[in-house]
Amino acid sequence: MNSLVVTGLQWGDEGKGKIVDFLSDRFDIVARFQGGSNAGHTVIVGDEVFKFRLMPTGAVRGKKAVIGNGVVLDLEVLDKEFDSLRGAGITPDLRISNRAHIITPYHIQIDALQEELKGSDKVGTTKRGIGPTYSDKISRTGIRVQDLLDATETNTWERFIKHTKHRLKSFSSSDLSVSQEDAFESLKLLMEKYASYVCDTGHFISEALTSGKSILFEGAQGTLLDIDHGTYPFVTSSNCISAAAAIGSGISYKSLGFALGICKAYTTRVGAGPFPSELDDEIGITMLERGGEYGTVTGRARRCGWLDLVALKYAIRINGTEFLALTKIDVLSEIDTLKLCVGYEIDGCELDTFPASTYQLQKVRPIYREFSGWGPMKTDDWDLMKSHGISMLPKETQRYITFIEKYTETTIGIISYGPDRSETVILNDDYLPKYA
Repeated sequence: MNSLVVTGLQWGDEGKGKIVDFLSDRFDIVARFQGGSNAGHTVIVGDEVFKFRLMPTGAVRGKKAVIGNGVVLDLEVLDKEFDSLRGAGITPDLRISNRAHIITPYHIQIDALQEELKGSDKVGTTKRGIGPTYSDKISRTGIRVQDLLDATETNTWERFIKHTKHRLKSFSSSDLSVSQEDAFESLKLLMEKYASYVCDTGHFISEALTSGKSILFEGAQGTLLDIDHGTYPFVTSSNCISAAAAIGSGISYKSLGFALGICKAYTTRVGAGPFPSELDDEIGITMLERGGEYGTVTGRARRCGWLDLVALKYAIRINGTEFLALTKIDVLSEIDTLKLCVGYEIDGCELDTFPASTYQLQKVRPIYREFSGWGPMKTDDWDLMKSHGISMLPKETQRYITFIEKYTETTIGIISYGPDRSETVILNDDYLPKYA
């Protein structure tokens, strides 16, 4: 089957943007199936740096780019990203689902008010209106793309405003941040600007698959931020796992092919929440600085720690991951002793599974397996993998990589050793379309 689902296996920021960009040259269509403008994807091509929050990463390659019904759409962000691509000489070949939900100024307003109300218990959202938009979607009071394109349809907007005013009353009688007339006109004008790109994307993708086209499904955030399977309540507001690719794209689950999971050679997370293998020392700072671990959307410094194989194996199981892409392996160079978390201990009892309870996760004492580190390496040293595989790497590096494969019982298909598109090697391509 000529389709591949790419998901993050940690708390997001695994390097999905780079990997999707690297692989998209082999696919006809790249489809984004969940999340919103809280997801930052960075793609570096030579001297050019592209930072997306909404646009499917494959747009840089000139691929057909699909924003599926599972995405919540900030039209202002989309407009800026579309213009930035055109400024670089790229006109996106875009499709937008007519069923996708719209982020309004009021969702952004409510997001900020909710975080403020939580005080010290705040989740650490990006305050981009993602959660409130998904909340309205589930409560059946949201605004969809098609609602803004229906010429005389205003009843939906009136119901939405009534509901929004009711929500705002719980925040010290806060009023609408923008007049309802101005907000409606602004959103409608932007939506009409992109009306020619709107379609039933589920039908579009299904027809493409039937005709033999290949599809790369691009997820945002990561499994440990999944609303059902992540470290709740310190999670995002959508399902980030591979199964969501079908729901968020409007296709049958039978149309999903292989699952490729992205993970760093260490672990990071941004914002609040439990993090068993977190490092609050010089090694953690080294990972932060070498890895450039600052949020694409917020600029916030990410918390860093050893690679947590317990959490990784859990994420692999949920996603049905057959292949791994291991990123930022170069960041670990010149660290004398490396550690991998291979188990948890809670109150003297050893666990090898990932607990659902945030309370339990906060009590976890990680059990580590130590590995000798390797010395400094240049790009040319890593490049040898392109012709010789990992056998040309230092023995210590090989041991680290092969232990991850053995523990997770999953093949590493890709290794990334730098931010540029060229600093990537395919070790196994069984999950890629064979005609490409």
